[in-house]
Amino acid sequence: MTKPKPKSATGSPEAGESPERFEDVIDQLESLVENIESGEIGLEEAIDAYERGNHLVSKARSMLATAEQRVEAIDAKALANTPKDDDA
Repeated sequence: MTKPKPKSATGSPEAGESPERFEDVIDQLESLVENIESGEIGLEEAIDAYERGNHLVSKARSMLATAEQRVEAIDAKALANTPKDDDA
């Protein structure tokens, strides 16, 4: 069994650790938002969480862009392999 990653007071993995799966990035973002919105963390922790959230948003956008490129490449390959209809 794998050990869960240590979490900071803001509910996110320690700084420098970045999730590898898109779903994990989203989970961490949701956790950060919940912690900030709860009002139970101090101002400095909220700012740290906000900064971490910005990093995670950038990572999520990058992951989505990579996924989009992969899908476009798959579509292009499929289109190139599709026989052309000479009746058109």
